[in-house]
Amino acid sequence: MRRVRFSAAVSLDGFIAGPNGESDWIVMDPDIDFGSLMGSFDTILLGRKTWEATRGHGGSGMPGMQVYLFSRTLRAEDCPGVTLSANPRETVAALKAKPGKDIWLFGGGELLSSCLADGLVDSVELAVIPVLLGTGRPLAPHLARYARLRLANHRVYPSTGTVSLDYAPEPRTLKPEP
Repeated sequence: MRRVRFSAAVSLDGFIAGPNGESDWIVMDPDIDFGSLMGSFDTILLGRKTWEATRGHGGSGMPGMQVYLFSRTLRAEDCPGVTLSANPRETVAALKAKPGKDIWLFGGGELLSSCLADGLVDSVELAVIPVLLGTGRPLAPHLARYARLRLANHRVYPSTGTVSLDYAPEPRTLKPEP
């Protein structure tokens, strides 16, 4: 079965983008093998805000990847080249059952929150960038329930101070907030 992997850069204070969607604070560490990372996916999942932000930077299309966009407000004719869905639970579960490479849950935080709540995320992979933004788009806003994560792997990149943390959500540990 295919895995859904949330893989993103995050600031030390827990933001995946600046208040206006900025990502200029993300350092590209030369020791991270981005080619290998990208080659492990054939499908990408985007929330509306992330899709709109990527459109502003030249589009959400990535060669060789199927793009799924989750929105309750956009119309298919406004989103050429992507598959539009209003139901992440149903769509992602169906994608996981199909053959293929892993599925990249690219963003954003709200889509991560809903997929975590539905037990659809197999891996949370964070590149923690040593910067404090103070404000911005949080990693997992509106998380209705917390998810316990088990550290599966880690790596420190000394040249930039980036720390890679790979977590596996523990099954059946999602509980209501206290």
